[in-house]
Amino acid sequence: MEFPDLGEHCSERTCKQLDFLPLKCDACGDVFCKDHIAYARHRCSSAYKKDVQVPVCPLCDAPIPAKKGETADVVVGAHMDKGCRPDSVRQKEKIFTNKCFKPGCKKKEMMKLVCDQCHQNFCLQHRHPLDHQCQGRGRNISKAGCAAEMRLLESRQKSLNAQLPHNRCRTKS
Repeated sequence: MEFPDLGEHCSERTCKQLDFLPLKCDACGDVFCKDHIAYARHRCSSAYKKDVQVPVCPLCDAPIPAKKGETADVVVGAHMDKGCRPDSVRQKEKIFTNKCFKPGCKKKEMMKLVCDQCHQNFCLQHRHPLDHQCQGRGRNISKAGCAAEMRLLESRQKSLNAQLPHNRCRTKS
């Protein structure tokens, strides 16, 4: 052998395979090959610490707490007898509750999409003022159009200020 210190032997008594990429069991801490790393394959004595499963009720989809040593079937059966409420009885929470205010549109959205001008809720298709014939503030213009209009007003105001004669005081000497 060229590299006698490379790799480790599998801790399983019947295997003892030299593995160059050994795996360490997170429950017992022994080193195993890829074939024996599963808890059941090497009969791990500490598997109960890591292999914890919580049974889920098939009727209400609720996790059922079980104590150590209890069978999942017995715990779930006791839960069903004690007062399990199936999904059909429980009211499911509605996700799409925000109805579009555009006449003729029946879409509902998960989130509110409120118009800045008319303050009504709309779907994704009708969320812009131009798409729902907004009757909010005056004309229907987009935000970019509003910004362009503001720049135009500012430039007009600057040009008017430049054209006005300034009253300059002259002092007599």
